[in-house]
Amino acid sequence: MAIAKAERLMNLALCLLGTRRPLSKRELRESIEAYLEAGSDDSFNRMFERDKDDLRELGLVIETVDNLDGEVGYLARRDSNSLPPITLDAEEAAALGLAAKVWQQARLAGAASGALQKLRAAGLPEDVDPYEAHGALEPRIPVHEAAFEPLMLACRDRRPVVFDYRKATAAHPEPRHVEPWALECWRGHWYLAGWDRDRGAERVFRLSRITGKVRSRSGRFTAEVPDVVTVRETVASWAGETADRSALIRLRSGAGYPLRAKAGAVRELGDGWDELEIPYGHGLDAWLVEFGPDVVVLEPAELRADVVDRLRAVAKG
Repeated sequence: MAIAKAERLMNLALCLLGTRRPLSKRELRESIEAYLEAGSDDSFNRMFERDKDDLRELGLVIETVDNLDGEVGYLARRDSNSLPPITLDAEEAAALGLAAKVWQQARLAGAASGALQKLRAAGLPEDVDPYEAHGALEPRIPVHEAAFEPLMLACRDRRPVVFDYRKATAAHPEPRHVEPWALECWRGHWYLAGWDRDRGAERVFRLSRITGKVRSRSGRFTAEVPDVVTVRETVASWAGETADRSALIRLRSGAGYPLRAKAGAVRELGDGWDELEIPYGHGLDAWLVEFGPDVVVLEPAELRADVVDRLRAVAKG
């Protein structure tokens, strides 16, 4: 049904754009097969009015003109429905080229490449190489999670979703009903910020912990979407970025470079181990678990207990 409507709208748009004079309802009905199949005049009139409103909502400028016989006609002038020429300087072209290269590892790679080709066709100079100005840069955003694309579309279309989510401390996933706001990549991982309907609060979800399919739900958002969604700041605070305390850990030599970069002090212990003093804040236990057997928490005791609990939950799952 959706395909049939899209085809009907396309045919109506082509008729209105292709005519040099206003076309009446009668002429449009005779020109479009779907309108000929309408059961009655009332059915056709309702269908036509809906289609006309849909095209206008999509941006097509449709004029209504009275002809000499007093009959109403419709047309869409090309000069009113054409975009101005696209002109890009070298820096703008380079920025678009870099943006297209960012998605080479994702399913969006084809769309990004196609968009760049369309920009060339629309006026991007052939002698401008989008990659040349910053050829030393090789940006990449890894997107391996199957949940990324449906969540990206749900954020764009403002559609609620349902997915199964396994917390780091849980052995089994639980269903979450979420109104998705924004996606952001931080330290190689993708996160979703949104409104958790079950908990009645804002939450941030790591995509790699989403299991199964992301399922869309009908209906509108129940919570207002904030003007600024601070995904990175929220995750950073969970990872101890805003910590005001310190923790002491043992780290295997040659491992855990992100931890070493955050360390305030490093001391070699020998036997393949180092001792690090690192910032300690909410969520540090979840980050330390990711390094597995390469990390041993020495103090404080509460952090050590949290890490042990998380490792036991992972072992059970």
